[in-house]
Amino acid sequence: MPQGITILGSTGSVGESTLDVISRNLDRYRVIALSAYSNVDRLARQCAQFHSEFAVIGNESLASKLSAALKEHNCKAKVLAGPQGLAEAATLDQVDMVMAAIVGAAGLTPTLKAAEAGKRILLANKEALVIAGHIFMQAARNNGATVLPVDSEHNAIFQALPPDFSKGLGTVGVDRILLTASGGPFLDLPVDELRNVTPEQACKHPNWDMGRKISVDSATLMNKGLELIEAHWLFNAEPAQLEVLIHPQSIIHSMVAYRDGSVLAQLGTPDMRTPIAFTLAWPERIEAGVERLNLADMNDLSFRKPDLDRFPCLGLAYDAMNEGGSLPVTLNAANEVAVEAFLQEQIRFDQIPGLVGSVMETAERLVVESLEDVIESDTMARQHANANLKRLI
Repeated sequence: MPQGITILGSTGSVGESTLDVISRNLDRYRVIALSAYSNVDRLARQCAQFHSEFAVIGNESLASKLSAALKEHNCKAKVLAGPQGLAEAATLDQVDMVMAAIVGAAGLTPTLKAAEAGKRILLANKEALVIAGHIFMQAARNNGATVLPVDSEHNAIFQALPPDFSKGLGTVGVDRILLTASGGPFLDLPVDELRNVTPEQACKHPNWDMGRKISVDSATLMNKGLELIEAHWLFNAEPAQLEVLIHPQSIIHSMVAYRDGSVLAQLGTPDMRTPIAFTLAWPERIEAGVERLNLADMNDLSFRKPDLDRFPCLGLAYDAMNEGGSLPVTLNAANEVAVEAFLQEQIRFDQIPGLVGSVMETAERLVVESLEDVIESDTMARQHANANLKRLI
């Protein structure tokens, strides 16, 4: 029988890539539910094309509009709406796996519900681990959920680690995990010119086709900082076992260094369909539709250490990971506010780390033991970030 899948965030870049892989393997998968926050027309077209049983709209006020759009496409998908609808779509009995691709803190609750329901989770929403890593991984363990990383870096690490890595990296001979970062579009731009960067320039990634928010995070290297925290929880890694390397070509997606001097790397073209296909079929392999890597053309694979003066957001993420507690929640929330302000041209690109850092400096440190604690820390951080933002505008 084909496996049932819910895609949370199906109209985003990861969601659409997932549907592309599924379209090449229709004998193996059937779409149960698709979701979007507000893109009604695209969601309706997807539901009609893949015969989805449920259509979920995050913005509840658009539910009636979605119903009308589905009728226009002669699609009989049942409409669900809001946080409750997302949670229901993630926990349906006929769902075997959930692609968690909602960007930002909004994706935490339905992804956590999927973990509590014991689903196979294809995790593209890094914030679920950044802001609630202990809670999320504990829920997965307690309920027999399988968590497979979709981020190209974490997917590469997963492929290069031994199967029993959860016992502790040191016990299986791992020395370090090396996360690679492209460096984004401004890797060699003079630092004093970063103040003039526009949202359009920041969203034009040299290697990857991504959404606007994650593209800005890649340009500031905050994305890599969030991935450090994600790797800490995914792989039971100590902060000292995690390292970032700039690799502009984005061919080596990450590496694992072993005690005996071996370094295992996963290589591939920069196409998200490869890690998506891996998580869909694991432990098997399926066709992903990606261009094959031509090693004979790989004449320049270079690496360098990240410059924290150029990329202060990465330093802030290191601080949050090392301190733990509520500080990663604060980091993520403040960054979401700052990036949105930049995209709305309310602040400059080079003001993003300053805004995030100012919130982290003054944030109250809380113990995070429940989802309510996460929500409280997130709310407080957003309030502080918005207050600081008003002083910058």
